Amino acid sequence: MGRLFGTDGARGIANTELTCELAMQIGRAAALVLTKHQSRKPKILIGRDTRISSSMLEAALVAGLCSVGADAELIGVIPTPGVAYLVSRYEADAGIMISASHNPVEFNGIKLFSSTGYKLSDDIEQEIEALILDNPQDIPLKEGTELGRVYRRRSAPFDYINHIRASIDGDLKGIKVAVDCANGSASSTADKLFEDLGAEAIVFHAEPDGTNINKDCGSTHIESLTKFVKIHECQLGVAFDGDADRCLAVDENGNVVDGDQMIAIFADYMKKEGTLAKDTAVVTVMSNLGFFRFAENNDIHAVATKVGDRYVLEEMLKQGYNIGGEQSGHIIFSDYATTGDGQLSAVKLLSIIKATGKPLSELADVMEQYPQVMVNVNVSNDKKEFLNTDSDIQKAIQEAGNTLGKDGRILVRASGTEPLIRVMAEGKDHRLIQQFADRIAATIQEKLG
Repeated sequence: MGRLFGTDGARGIANTELTCELAMQIGRAAALVLTKHQSRKPKILIGRDTRISSSMLEAALVAGLCSVGADAELIGVIPTPGVAYLVSRYEADAGIMISASHNPVEFNGIKLFSSTGYKLSDDIEQEIEALILDNPQDIPLKEGTELGRVYRRRSAPFDYINHIRASIDGDLKGIKVAVDCANGSASSTADKLFEDLGAEAIVFHAEPDGTNINKDCGSTHIESLTKFVKIHECQLGVAFDGDADRCLAVDENGNVVDGDQMIAIFADYMKKEGTLAKDTAVVTVMSNLGFFRFAENNDIHAVATKVGDRYVLEEMLKQGYNIGGEQSGHIIFSDYATTGDGQLSAVKLLSIIKATGKPLSELADVMEQYPQVMVNVNVSNDKKEFLNTDSDIQKAIQEAGNTLGKDGRILVRASGTEPLIRVMAEGKDHRLIQQFADRIAATIQEKLG
């Protein structure tokens, strides 16, 4: 992990950790690094989510971009995958998304995309970091007529919606779906998207006020959708996170269908349709053991990467695979998108329900889920590095793994976006794995907390 950028951009408490000064410097350095090989004036696209600090950070980024001679094109509130798609369509030199995704309102973040719509490589992020932290004197400032200008593109949400609509054949008429927008970015697009496709969509948590993003709603609080689906007798529900790059679902009975299950549904359907590239799906080491059993039973090759959708995408691009993602609901259809896209995932899921005539509960039965527990331990970022070297922590992990054997596993990792160490235990005996997870978490808390 870099000094500024984690697994998903720069992130922190807005105005104290992720300050306006830092945002301005990121804007300056990103413009210089990403456009250093061209002679024309750079154009950088900027989108944002609905949290109260996003407009403030947008202003700081604009100031940074214009101060080094780059033009800023503002596209307003839009999902992160909207920025990733539109940066290429609008022929911009780079894209910036201001969002802390699923995090609470006090956090915010800055995600950078290249001119092709892909997240930046570690090497390029490190180059930007070095310019900001080590060599700020090497950032030349413009003056007079060389300063950048600010433009607004009001058609952006509609252009993005049309792109998602084109990802499926036909429409979604006859599908009754509840749509939880997390009071975030999807609030600007979901209503029109599902209406245009003909679905009977009940859109809720789509009234952002700057402070209610992800608050008791969205994919991080799925229980809200579970109740809504049952009350309104929907065929299913879908929930996005704050920037709508994630999607989780709830079936007609109110049962949660997570990212692993959704990827299994997509991979199974795509293989039957002959569209699953190399009969392979890419997931992460955090994916449920049940997914790997599903893959074995259906002659699908399952490739596991490090945690982080950027690593899933890297493997997909390197090997030519076209479906992959994470249990959290980051799902990438590389035939249509350069990053995880919650609304694309939702539309694809609804299209399979219509095409097969099967309820979501039946589709999700393609994969058996193993019991899995997660315990988060608060650990400051500067202590995360000791996770793999502390002998007591490693002993506790090894003992638990030996006891579970082939019927379970322990996975402990530092979060790339939050000051947490995550302890995941998985196996057939829920009581046993909970005990192991709690024991390891307590050891980590004692040694590093």
